[in-house]
Amino acid sequence: MRSTRAASAIERLNKRAATRQYSMLRTSDERFQLIQRVAGQPMEKLSEALELDDFVAFVNAYGPQTPKRVSKLDAQFEKNMRNKKEDAS
Repeated sequence: MRSTRAASAIERLNKRAATRQYSMLRTSDERFQLIQRVAGQPMEKLSEALELDDFVAFVNAYGPQTPKRVSKLDAQFEKNMRNKKEDAS
C-alpha cells in the first residue's frame, strides 16, 4: 500500500501534462523512479531511486504546474492588505 501515494502523484502529473507518458518503477529496495515512455523510443529515467516522500515531492514539482485557484474574496483580501500596508507607510 506504500505505493498508493506514489501512484496518485503519477496520475496528477499525467493530468497536468495532458499525456499518459509518465510512469514509475519500483526497485527491489522499495525505492521509486520516475520514467517517461514515448512511442518508438526506449524509456527514459527522469529521476534516481528515491524514498517514497522524496519521490512524491519530486513528481509534484516536475512538469507543468497548475495555477493556484484564487477566489474573488481572496483577491479582494490581498488588495485590501496591500492598500493597508501602503496607508501605514
